[in-house]
Amino acid sequence: MSAEKPPVDKTTTQSKVQGEGDYESARRFREDTKEFLKKADVPDLARRAAPRSKEEAAELLKAEEVGRSHRADTKGSTPKGSTSK
Repeated sequence: MSAEKPPVDKTTTQSKVQGEGDYESARRFREDTKEFLKKADVPDLARRAAPRSKEEAAELLKAEEVGRSHRADTKGSTPKGSTSK
C-alpha cells in the first residue's frame, strides 16, 4: 500500500478560495515552514548560501536588479531595503 495520496478530482472538489491559493494550502505552508524553522540550522544555511567570490556576489546583485525591474510597483513605493532616486 502506498503512502501517497490519491489524485484529487478537481471537477467535484470546490475550494473556498481560488486564485493565488486557498486556505488549506496556506495553512499547510505555514505549518511546514514552522516545522522547517524548528529543525533547520538557519545560520549555517545562510553561510552556505553566501556568495563564494566577488564575481558571484556581483552576479547575484545583477540578478536581483533584473528581478526587481520586472515587478509592478505601486506609485510612490520603493522596494524594501532600497532608496528612492
